Amino acid sequence: MKFYSKNNKFKKIKLTKNNNLRMKKHYNLTRLNFLLIALSITALVSCHKGNQVLPTNATPIKIGLYEYSGQGSDYTNYTYYESDIPIATIGNQTVNYQIIFDTGSGGMVIDAANLIPASMITTNGFNFTGDSTVVNGITITNQTGTIKYGANDATADKVYGNLAYAQVTIGDQNGSVVVKRLPFLLYYKAVNSSNVSYQAHFFDIFGSSEIYDLNFANNVNLTSPFSFCTYGTGLINGFKLAAVDGSQFSSSGTYVAGAITLGLTSNDLSASSGFILNPISFNATYGYFPYISGIVNYKSSPISTHLLFDTGTNFSSIIDDPNFTGTGFSQISPNSSVTVSTNSGFNYNFTVTSSTNLSFVEAATNGFSQSIMGIEYFFKNEFLCDLKNHQIGLKNN
Repeated sequence: MKFYSKNNKFKKIKLTKNNNLRMKKHYNLTRLNFLLIALSITALVSCHKGNQVLPTNATPIKIGLYEYSGQGSDYTNYTYYESDIPIATIGNQTVNYQIIFDTGSGGMVIDAANLIPASMITTNGFNFTGDSTVVNGITITNQTGTIKYGANDATADKVYGNLAYAQVTIGDQNGSVVVKRLPFLLYYKAVNSSNVSYQAHFFDIFGSSEIYDLNFANNVNLTSPFSFCTYGTGLINGFKLAAVDGSQFSSSGTYVAGAITLGLTSNDLSASSGFILNPISFNATYGYFPYISGIVNYKSSPISTHLLFDTGTNFSSIIDDPNFTGTGFSQISPNSSVTVSTNSGFNYNFTVTSSTNLSFVEAATNGFSQSIMGIEYFFKNEFLCDLKNHQIGLKNN
């Protein structure tokens, strides 16, 4: 997930496989225009190019997720959750990666380790000359990008990589799509604030949002892999997430088949579907913001805020309160009730307990509140992203 913080940078929270709570900020972006890259997706979904004949009576594709849980090292009474999407091929290599499925960020970010020869990977970048090179079916360009994760520069983790392109199979044998030429960040180094390297694939993320994680030269922006596709006749660009019960998460990872439905129908966008649709706004630098205007109340007075519904936040919520006078993040005490409503009429309520719905409050920046509803929202509610009409759907399950 991501949202604006001080200095127009981003903050992000992620559960790592060693069960640590990680605060993430500082996506450094350059102002560039968007270029729609023509990608081709097969297996019932195809990209439109020229006079290509698209399949008729297309059927949505079901893709499974792996659901992980663990005890956090900072708040040991609480369980943290993570949803991972399988990646079956990258370039001409078969892989078995499970990377974080994140509705709050855009674009695939993946480690180069085991994808290209180790001799090409140095602490200062990839070892090649020229504008680009092709290795194992992966085109690596000389365009570089850095993502910073942390509360400030002194504590930030950093991920360094290059813009790359490859054919990628998203999903597994139970349901998948093949993107013929997917732009993504291939990274060669991930380090903490002391410049100590993290383990391979520590920061692998699949951002499904229409927001731009990074901007590159030549008008290329890193955004949702799903957003580049034109679907078969009868389908609308987009996806929906089924509610996944918290009991299905496990420390070893539980596979939940069909958690993602790729390709929407007109019925999904009708009032009878139960989804309440919320339009999202476009910015030339940052793409389509996945934020919805609404109100949060966690004590006595409602807070007008911009809501982000985010699988990439591994607990319940972070609330930006313009009236909060503390510093940093303050944990909301157990037995507190939190009520959420969007301006379009969707309502979501939960109670913080001693073991579930971990929530925090922080000061809003310059009085501008942006709050996150994390992965526990998705346990009892459904989510839809309409990539054609640029709207987010929310539904009580």
